[in-house]
Amino acid sequence: MRRHTSSGVILILLASTFFGLSGPLAKVLMEAGLHPLEVTWLRVAGSGLLLTCAAIPAIRRAFRERQRLPVAGLIGFGLAAIAGVQAFYFLAVARLPVGVALLLEFTGPILVVAWIRWVRHTRLPRAALTGALLSLAGLAFVVDIWTGLRLDALGLLAGAAAAACQAGYFLAGETLTNKVSTPVLLSFGFGVGVLALAPLAQPWNMDWTVLSHRVSLGGFDFTAVVILAALIVFTGLAYATGLPALRMLSAAVAGGMAYTEVVVAAIAAWILLGESLTPSQMFGGLLVIVGVFTAQRAVAVKNSDTDTPPTADAPLTTESRVVP
Repeated sequence: MRRHTSSGVILILLASTFFGLSGPLAKVLMEAGLHPLEVTWLRVAGSGLLLTCAAIPAIRRAFRERQRLPVAGLIGFGLAAIAGVQAFYFLAVARLPVGVALLLEFTGPILVVAWIRWVRHTRLPRAALTGALLSLAGLAFVVDIWTGLRLDALGLLAGAAAAACQAGYFLAGETLTNKVSTPVLLSFGFGVGVLALAPLAQPWNMDWTVLSHRVSLGGFDFTAVVILAALIVFTGLAYATGLPALRMLSAAVAGGMAYTEVVVAAIAAWILLGESLTPSQMFGGLLVIVGVFTAQRAVAVKNSDTDTPPTADAPLTTESRVVP
């Protein structure tokens, strides 16, 4: 069991790293002339194509064995975890400072903890909530939230919706990965996401010649289509490593550890884009890491509970587990 959850920790950190590295790549494409929603659609469409090709054997097996797929769950996952979180985030960015929008989106793990505690009525290790709150506080320093702070009602609502969709990614992913294989889930989810984002991104009106432009990244020149290819691969890897982690970790723990994405994105922007890091941002990064380490302790609590054999006086029941 310890090896199982340790693999989950590694996978969720890998997923956060791939998500974090995607940020600077997407920014380069936007600076080349693509609208944020166009970049998002290309990212989802390309990653969906790769993941669907990889999922063909699993899809064939599912139909051959006449598996009952949770169609409503797959559609909901595609709408929330693939399309919704990105569309609402970009709407928030259009009306709020980027740091505020990012902070609102990453209240998602706090919503996960609240849902599990008060809706599922499941007792959680204190480390899970403490770690998430520490990481959220660190995130406020990383994004420098107090610089240029302004409020906009629609922007705040969009940010809250992005947080709800992010929470849906962890909660729905935790449930669906126990009902359907990860390749099938990703294939159907990205398919729904592509269709949902198309009316917003309007790829039929996109200036496709932008992809032939030369762009700079990390001091080197590339064609924009090369950066897009890297973005597609990183996005596919992020989802392909993040969802299997939800089979090994609870949604609350995985959400708390996902804050490493912001730290990776800040470091990647510093190295690849030349964006400077202030002392307060460095402090925030350290605080996020402390929060992630604290949340990881919840895994140890889960391990100690599951590694303790039941006795005649204390039989192991569903209620005795710390996390679902």
